[in-house]
Amino acid sequence: MKDWVINLTVVLADGTVIKTRRRPRKSSAGYNLNGLFVGSEGTLGLVTEATLKLAVVPEEFSVAVVTFPTIRDAASAAAEVMQTGVPIAAMEIMDEVQMKVVNLGGATAPRLWKEMPTLFFKFAGTKASVKENIARVQAITKNNKGSNFEFAKDLREQKLLWSARKESLWSMLSLRKEGEEVWSTDVAVPFSRLADIIEVSKKEMDDLGLFASILGHIGDGNFHESIIYNRTKKEELDKVEKCVKNMVKRALDMEGTCTGEHSIGWGKKDSLLLEVGPDTLGVMKQIKAALDPLWIMNPGKIMDLP
Repeated sequence: MKDWVINLTVVLADGTVIKTRRRPRKSSAGYNLNGLFVGSEGTLGLVTEATLKLAVVPEEFSVAVVTFPTIRDAASAAAEVMQTGVPIAAMEIMDEVQMKVVNLGGATAPRLWKEMPTLFFKFAGTKASVKENIARVQAITKNNKGSNFEFAKDLREQKLLWSARKESLWSMLSLRKEGEEVWSTDVAVPFSRLADIIEVSKKEMDDLGLFASILGHIGDGNFHESIIYNRTKKEELDKVEKCVKNMVKRALDMEGTCTGEHSIGWGKKDSLLLEVGPDTLGVMKQIKAALDPLWIMNPGKIMDLP
């Protein structure tokens, strides 16, 4: 999101209204306040207006789906696509559990999906470039044991092939029984470590006996775990917490981050300290204290009240 924000109108804790920038796309005038407020989770001010960049509508779109024998093969293929610089509008991953969940949920019926680790690609550009990029991705996925490569030939097929990714979370939520919740969390790592962390994290979930899936926007090294657990059973909650903490520590050991897009909130304050260290967190607290000395803006999020 931060890459698309040109200017924000923000109301500060004392009622002051500021604009973070003017309208040109490019500016080096002073501190980057856009970057400060985007992702601050409402702890520094209330955003009342946003000016965003517009994207050119491409001449051509297409969508492709390809399956793999293992989640590592799928992650390796995704990493290679990014490292070779093939232009991709979007690239998503879903493991075999998530594909089964979509089938069970029935949201994409009558279409049934192969219950295997799957990559979803969205292509955009000129007709010639889309055709070329599909061919390049097809070759890369084939070299990583990909099969059943299917790409859309028209708008109806695009919607059909992308529907499984759009319905993934809702399908998971629909499987909950009484007392159950879905714990959804994320991390991000450099492309070179993507296959490693996904493979190890998935194995740990399986070893702990958790009903959990892996999915996410793998095109930027970001992936999610969605875990169904019974909130009334402490042993299940303990397993989920252990799994999530281990995934975060693993990501940090791989020079990644504790959250790509879910943010810190209440749940990852310890992880933030582990990631940035006490000095950097101290600077964040100074910024918070300067803009919101009474700590009235979304108190308790990102960092504890003093």
